[in-house]
Amino acid sequence: MVNAKTEDEITGFERDMKEFWTEFKSVYSPEQINQTLALRDSCKEAIETLSEKWSRKLKEGDLMIDKIQEYKNEILQQSKCITEKEEQLAEIKSKLSQEEEQQKDLTDSIQELKEELAKKMEILSSKDKAAKEKVERLCKAKVLFEERLGLEIRRVHNEQLQFIFRHIDHKDPDKPYMFALSINKQGDYEVTSCTPPLDCIAEFQLKVRETNNFSAFLANIRKAFTALSYKQSA
Repeated sequence: MVNAKTEDEITGFERDMKEFWTEFKSVYSPEQINQTLALRDSCKEAIETLSEKWSRKLKEGDLMIDKIQEYKNEILQQSKCITEKEEQLAEIKSKLSQEEEQQKDLTDSIQELKEELAKKMEILSSKDKAAKEKVERLCKAKVLFEERLGLEIRRVHNEQLQFIFRHIDHKDPDKPYMFALSINKQGDYEVTSCTPPLDCIAEFQLKVRETNNFSAFLANIRKAFTALSYKQSA
């Protein structure tokens, strides 16, 4: 049905064209018709030329649009790459900042350890100096004690001094009464042995640490040995 309608339209169009052409030829002369045809052909050529030109323009426009889209894609890709590089750079900067902070903490810790070590060395040097001074005083007093108290002082192992008293037991003047003394890590006097043992030796040790009166310390020990000797003889 649709085809029949189309054929009727075509037939009607052809009939109208024939009628128009018959009427046109009856109104215009052959020369006018030829001019009209020439003008038609000229217009047709101009239209075809213009159509080709615009067709090329459209193709060029399509190529330009494709090129612009390609540039956009490249720019988008480069922008994405730049963003990734910036993120990597930020991460590197963060790591460097952390490493610098860790290095600063380590440097501060090393400095603190150096200062603490210097203080300990100073304290150790001071204690060592004090210990040497005490030993020197003991050595200087050696002769005096030997002459007045019948005391013999010997240097024994582990930097200890052994004090030997004689002329205490009147029955046996050569009988030795002795004790050993050292300087401990704190720089204090410390009795390491006592023969025969004295109950009051710890008290004497505490007192000499408090007063630093070594002569009184030796005199008190001699008195204690003498009292012990009388007690044993009784």
